[in-house]
Amino acid sequence: MTSTIFFQQLINAISLGSLYGLVAIGYTMVYGILRLINFAHGDLLMFAAYVAIYMGALTVFPWYLSFPAAILATGILGILLDRAAYRPLRDAPRISLLISAIGASFLMQNLALVIIGGVPKAFPRPEVFDRVITLFDVRIQVLAIYTPIITIILLLGLLFIVYRTKVGKAMRAASKDFETTRLMGINVNAVIAMTFFLGSTLAAAGGLMWAMRFPQVNPFMGVFPGLKAFIAAVVGGIGNIVGAVIGGFILGLGEILIVAFVPQLAQYRDAFAFVILILVLLFRPTGIMGEPITDKS
Repeated sequence: MTSTIFFQQLINAISLGSLYGLVAIGYTMVYGILRLINFAHGDLLMFAAYVAIYMGALTVFPWYLSFPAAILATGILGILLDRAAYRPLRDAPRISLLISAIGASFLMQNLALVIIGGVPKAFPRPEVFDRVITLFDVRIQVLAIYTPIITIILLLGLLFIVYRTKVGKAMRAASKDFETTRLMGINVNAVIAMTFFLGSTLAAAGGLMWAMRFPQVNPFMGVFPGLKAFIAAVVGGIGNIVGAVIGGFILGLGEILIVAFVPQLAQYRDAFAFVILILVLLFRPTGIMGEPITDKS
């Protein structure tokens, strides 16, 4: 393999890994507080992509207005998802929440299938993300450069919220103990709603970049990226925000570079994520940056 091809594949791997990591943050935030795997999280990618498409097609909004509007709408949907599917089961057994999450995922997919239809729609890629630049004989689509930069910026913004604001302090308190947090006068339901909002907006940002990278949108487009992001969260240490991003980069690098170095294994690239997941669960169940977690009442 020439150095040009290697650097080309490396950039693609970093771009893909940052997408996985961005979506994985939402999984890890919700799990950190509720100990819940929100299986409907991946479908938020699909929702954001459709909102962006229809805002661009049915209105005069340019992409720099329709994209933020899609992200905001997805954040609101995340709050509604918590309100309808999870809050009524807050004191129910953990398995009830899990079943509710699976049901919410199927509901969102099939609602989109009924309302919009199953025919894939092309996602319009803005010209600013469609340009190609040449750097040291390597042709790079600018989207592959913007994606990790946007991911890092959003990660830093989220870390600031979590560790430097009162809302973030409340989130960290709720992740340790619900009852004690309530006794301190904190509205736990409001804290959880904010967690869903932030996680959903990050999923929406990831979904828009995913749709630009693979410009075809359908009601089931969020299933596989959501599953990969969940694996990334587990690999990095579910419950740890930075670990989720690290796990995403590991998956992205592994998938792309294995195919680049061993083309014969290209058809098995998706299996790499599951192999990594099995190895992590066998040898380090808490993930790379995870810590032992005790169940909350």
